Amino acid sequence: MKAMVLAAGLGTRMRHLTMDRPKPMVPVAGRPLIDHALDRVQEIGVGDAVVNLHYFPDILRAHLAQRPAPHIAFSDETALLLETGGGVAKALPMLGDAPFLVVNSDNIWIGEAAFAPLVEAWDAAAMDALLLLVPVKRAVGYSRAGDFSLDAGRLVRRGDAPSAPLVFTGAQILSPSLFHDTPEGPFSLNLVWDRAIAAGRAFGAVHPGGWCDVGTPEGVAEAEDALG
Repeated sequence: MKAMVLAAGLGTRMRHLTMDRPKPMVPVAGRPLIDHALDRVQEIGVGDAVVNLHYFPDILRAHLAQRPAPHIAFSDETALLLETGGGVAKALPMLGDAPFLVVNSDNIWIGEAAFAPLVEAWDAAAMDALLLLVPVKRAVGYSRAGDFSLDAGRLVRRGDAPSAPLVFTGAQILSPSLFHDTPEGPFSLNLVWDRAIAAGRAFGAVHPGGWCDVGTPEGVAEAEDALG
């Protein structure tokens, strides 16, 4: 299985921390966010990863050139920021024909082998999308009302309900078939999730450890506290 790490965002909510660097290079507990994500990718045995680039791309290239594993290829979005779905769609030729892991670079997962529940639960015969979720009570730096519930393992969106018990943690396995006939240019991964949900092929796996949303300077401090 290959992986893609989404690292092209502008980091506008990080304010002064991203004036001179891309958000994935913001340090948390002494390591850039991008390395926290790639460490998790590496620990489940993924040998090849794609990292997309837009804001301060040369800084990310130079930093990741020093990393021995996983092997990294770059998907360049400097001309046009493609959002989450468009970024994955552009990288598909590098990701291949098999299901692949997609990871956000602004989250911290606490606990050993955090992505193992995804790999263990993945069933290509039944699934096109498998999202790693965490209960709201274990979500650090998160102040919204939850994203999903599960019905026999299948994803159910919160919709108009006041709250939902589970939060998407920024890690997922997707089938490349979800990207057939997707739009040219920018679009959100919500589009392909909705396709999989409508087909009954979108599932969730619950992460047994903690999780931190690192989208603001306050989130950095909260994540460092959670990591101890």
